[in-house]
Amino acid sequence: MNEFTHRPEAPTPSDKTGQARARLVEGLQRVAAGDRAALRDVYSATSAKLFGVCLRILPDRQEAEDALQEAYLTVWRNADRFDAERASPITWLVALTRNKALDRLRGRKALPLEPIDLANEVPDTADAADFAMERDQEGARLGVCLGRLDSQDNVLIRAAFFEGSSYSELATRASQPLGTIKSRIRRALLKLRECLSQ
Repeated sequence: MNEFTHRPEAPTPSDKTGQARARLVEGLQRVAAGDRAALRDVYSATSAKLFGVCLRILPDRQEAEDALQEAYLTVWRNADRFDAERASPITWLVALTRNKALDRLRGRKALPLEPIDLANEVPDTADAADFAMERDQEGARLGVCLGRLDSQDNVLIRAAFFEGSSYSELATRASQPLGTIKSRIRRALLKLRECLSQ
């Protein structure tokens, strides 16, 4: 190859985002046509993010999983309502999932009310004060240890473990190979463990 040969430029993050969006749009169009394999593809590409949405609204993992399942059933039935001219596919999916999780939250049956006289018989299920203090101290230590990480590693850990982002999503966002992201997260977790054990 001589110096005048044109080398294709590496795709930029916006190119990758555009490609991911185009794949999702195409996937939803195929789902609307009844393609079950397309639903699996859409699920693979979006389930980690959407599960994170459910967990933020429904901290109970089982309820969050149920809400996520209902969301994908709704995608299967209503994919023909998605309009790529009006919304991005991920925005549409997040809104749909958020609504399902909120519906579950609102749909919880109110507990039957007992006479106030029975209040003394209700056991106190609150954490003991010493346990609550210990838990708060652990949370504070975790915050300090996260703060000691390289800022990019801090962002990766928070996105992966607190927001539910998948490693492949993080690799796309950071424009880095998947293996590099996995190695960085593994090293960051080792540093966290070491910090927390001190």
